[in-house]
Amino acid sequence: MKPVFSSNRCWLLLSLVAIAGLGAGCEKKDAATTKKMVYKGPTVEVTNVLTLISDSAKLQIRLTAPLEQTFESGDQLYPKGVKVTFYGDGGRTVVNTLSGNYGKYDKNKNLYVVRGDVRVKNEQKQQKMNTEELFYDKAKAQIYTQPATFVRVETLTEVLTGYGLTANQDFSRYRIMKPEGIFTLDAAATPSAPQPSPQKP
Repeated sequence: MKPVFSSNRCWLLLSLVAIAGLGAGCEKKDAATTKKMVYKGPTVEVTNVLTLISDSAKLQIRLTAPLEQTFESGDQLYPKGVKVTFYGDGGRTVVNTLSGNYGKYDKNKNLYVVRGDVRVKNEQKQQKMNTEELFYDKAKAQIYTQPATFVRVETLTEVLTGYGLTANQDFSRYRIMKPEGIFTLDAAATPSAPQPSPQKP
């Protein structure tokens, strides 16, 4: 004998299923609403930054930037550019400068990354270097690029180009990993300023 379901019972069963479905939908919505949003932006922003690093009360490094952003990890960003000046002779003489359009400091690695029209200049030896990305290892007192990064070095007598560079912090010693060209600067070929003609008595 087949069971007989009345229409009232069928409507009641369908209603219960529909209510259960609505309840499940509300639970999912509530779970999505209560999901915590994690803030990953900077915790501190400082404008016109001036940071001085010294050893035994003698100035070693001076860092300036229009904007510094510090994150919870301790990392720092310099989205509007950064300039680092290295001092010698007990902090009385500028030895080297390093600047770029963008900078980042990785606290865990104690490593600076500088990008965008990066310029390095040894003031004493008058040696310059241009590239698009440079790394500064503070612990090792070393600056370097990736092997595939193009570099241009200019001294008082020649211009050297190539890919990849390693140098000491003050840029007094450097090595280009893959040299491409050397161009001699001829001081004699540089046009001199016109000399004034002698005055007639």
